Amino acid sequence: MSWLDVALLFVAGIGGGLTGSIAGLASLTTYPALLVIGLPPVAANVTNTVALVFNGIGSVSASLPELRGQRAALVRLVPIAAVGGAAGGALLLTIPARGFENVVPVLLAASAVAIALPQRARVAPPRPSAARTALVGIAVLAICLYGGFFGAAAGVLMLALFLRTGSASMAYANATKNVVLGTANGVAAIIFAVFAPVDWTAVVPLGVGCLLGSRIGPAIVRRVPGTPLRLAIAAAGIALAVKLGIDTYR
Repeated sequence: MSWLDVALLFVAGIGGGLTGSIAGLASLTTYPALLVIGLPPVAANVTNTVALVFNGIGSVSASLPELRGQRAALVRLVPIAAVGGAAGGALLLTIPARGFENVVPVLLAASAVAIALPQRARVAPPRPSAARTALVGIAVLAICLYGGFFGAAAGVLMLALFLRTGSASMAYANATKNVVLGTANGVAAIIFAVFAPVDWTAVVPLGVGCLLGSRIGPAIVRRVPGTPLRLAIAAAGIALAVKLGIDTYR
């Protein structure tokens, strides 16, 4: 890699860490940067997943105030996230590379639409029930599987889930999302580190940038209304999906 590539990855990591810790959109900046420096799609995706471990570390450590009192929920959700992340990572390594290229624009477009949908926080969390707990667990498993497979905007889906099923505020839902998806991503990263073509020279600048950016995001969530940022990121996601779709399907 050239020094220009290193700088690009570092800046993309900062942007990815910031957007990832706010709305779960780290891959919308980090993944394209890996493509720009010349990595093929599958190698870019597994390298991205490994680098985003640092995003999880930074975002969780910055979310500690909101994580107080959530131990019971996290003890229940973290093992589910680990299973989902492992399944998603295994799926990525078993499908043809061309199949992965074909599905990326669709995943990005669906993620961007999910971001644009209104998200309303509850004034107070609902009373738990066995049925609701099971449904939330299934949804978490599915989203974490997707996160281990590709992950672009998986955090947005998780954020919407927690806002509508338990969390009383954006900041608390975001903190829970950071832990759960950080777990899924970490498990998938371990699988990729052993079995996949990770570009470790790209992981370093991207991971350092992610760590720095992700430390800032939770503080912003505590203070800034999320709607303008959410809509801007949705627009960027649609634009990127269109660009990748043109490149893939033409």
